[in-house]
This record gives sequence, C-alpha cells and structure tokens, in this order.
Amino acid sequence: MSAAKAAFRRDHPSTVLLQASEPDDVAHYLVARGVIGPAEGPVRVAAAGDGNMNCTLRVVTPSRRLIVKQARPWVEKYDHIPAPWNRSHVEAAFYESVAAVPGVGDRMPRLIHVDRDARVLVLEDLGDGGDFTSMYRGVRLSQRDCETLVDYLVRLRQIDVPADRRGVLANRDMRALNHEHLFQFPLAEENGLALDQITQGLQSAADELRRDSAFVARVHALGSRYLEDGATLVHGDYFPGSWVRTGGGAAVIDPEFCFLGCAELDSGVMMAHLIMAGEPPAHLDAVERAAADDHGDSGLARQFAGVEIMRRLIGVAQLPLSVSLERKRALLGRARELVLAA
Repeated sequence: MSAAKAAFRRDHPSTVLLQASEPDDVAHYLVARGVIGPAEGPVRVAAAGDGNMNCTLRVVTPSRRLIVKQARPWVEKYDHIPAPWNRSHVEAAFYESVAAVPGVGDRMPRLIHVDRDARVLVLEDLGDGGDFTSMYRGVRLSQRDCETLVDYLVRLRQIDVPADRRGVLANRDMRALNHEHLFQFPLAEENGLALDQITQGLQSAADELRRDSAFVARVHALGSRYLEDGATLVHGDYFPGSWVRTGGGAAVIDPEFCFLGCAELDSGVMMAHLIMAGEPPAHLDAVERAAADDHGDSGLARQFAGVEIMRRLIGVAQLPLSVSLERKRALLGRARELVLAA
C-alpha cells in the first residue's frame, strides 16, 4: 500500500477505498448503497481503462454492467500528486447539467448513483469499444466520429447552466491543478522529469523551448486566460482518452476537469491531438470552423492547441505516442508557431 493510501485509511477509517483486487468489498458496497440487489451475484470487478485521475472499475453482474468511479485526494496514477477530493462532486454536476441536452447528454454515460461522502459515481457502462487513443498508432478518426465530436462541443457551449450549479462547476481547485500541468510545470527548468528516458534527445529540445522568452511569456498569458471565470461549460480534457467507441458512434466521458470559462480550450485540445495523431487537415478545419461559431475565437483555440502539444510532449501527462525525436522536435516547432501566432 502506498504512503498516500495508508495515511488516508488512518485519517478516514470510515471511508471505503474501492479496489479491483477486492471484488467482494465492491459488491458489498454497491449492495449497501442500493445500486445492486443482494442476490445479484456473482459480481466481477476489473479496472476500466487507463485513466490517470481516478480509480475506475467495471462491475459486471449476470444482468448488467456498471462503471464505478471513485475520486481520492490524489491522482490515482501518480499518488504522490495531491488532487482535489471533491472533483467527483463537480463531475456529477456536469452530468446532471447535460443529461437532458440532445447531442451532449445522449453522447455520455448515464449517471446512476452519487455517493458524495465516499466521492463515488456509478455510471452506465458504454461497452468494450475502448477509447480513441489508437489514433496515436495510426487508426484514423472517421468522418462520422469527427463530426459527432465537433458537434458535441458546439452543443456543449450552448448550454445555459442553472444558477445553483454554477458555483460547483467553476471547479477552481481542479483548474489550479490542471493549470500547473498545462502552463507551468513543462516549462520549469528543474522539474525533475527525465525526458531523455522517454525519448533520447528530448531534454535538449525542451530546454531550447524553455529558453524562448516570447514563447514562455505567451504560454503564461494563456494560462491566466484559462483561469478566468466565464459562463460557458467546458469539458476541460477533450482528447482521445475521453472519447469512447460505442455501437452508436463516438461518446464522451471523464469531465472531471470541466469548468465555466473559455470554450476555446476544448477546441484547442482537440486540434492538438488531431495534429499529434497525424489526422487529415479536413478534420482540423472542421474543429477550427466550429471554434469560430457563435463569436468564438479560432485564433485562441489554435494557441491552446500549441500549449497542449507542448505539455503532452515535455510534461507529465505523456501519450502512447511512439514517434522519433525528429517528429517530436517538429511537433514542438508547430506548438511554438501556434502559440506565437498573432
């Protein structure tokens, strides 16, 4: 058991920590919460996906399948990094806000149960189709899926969030965490990340970018823009790991980084991953056109795209992107051009 988990169990002895390795405890918890019946066994439990932030489990009974997602006061994949424990409350508010919106709520899993004390969400299981990170291995995004994912963003930013949810959906604590890893940590000279162990020669490429004072200043300015409150609902982490394949087409999950603010972030993040995956220009054009609708700023979206490329190459949140140093240098050059474009 890690030090973080041991300390948590000591300080919060009454709060359950769900684990795939303890299926009986998971089943007992779900029965106690009234999510499944006492005779609904046997219950199979396994990890669901490769997400970073939360403990996410797939629970299978003879009659149904569920996703059980628990937030802990740390990042699940990197438990030495603290994270806001109440992020599950924010995610629940997002699902509740979009549930009845065509093109948004019906492209996400249904929220079945919320345990605010244990920070647990129970969600509909969208199946075994997997996420879209296969794009980094050359599996192309279809025209239909691209259109669906772009349309989701268009509809998302048109939602009028109820006044009673605006406070929680500001999500300032998670924004502060994400701000550090988007706009600060990758450009810090002594951040302890051994980039040459990821790709030999990447450290030198990162150092060159860090010495570019104009680039660094613009990234920090974009970070300030990201922290500004607004009225538009933003997913906050709109990349292929948050898109899943279903029988009905592309769907969207994991809005724990959502906030009310700058909609161009979602468009920019999507553009960045299309660029890194080598998707055709027509897909990028579709995202950019959508970003400019309703008085949006496609130039700002492109700048956020540059930041996302940079942080995914020289920051903590690395991608399953098996490309050469030359390709990564070219992508960092593209990131610089996008960030510094007028």
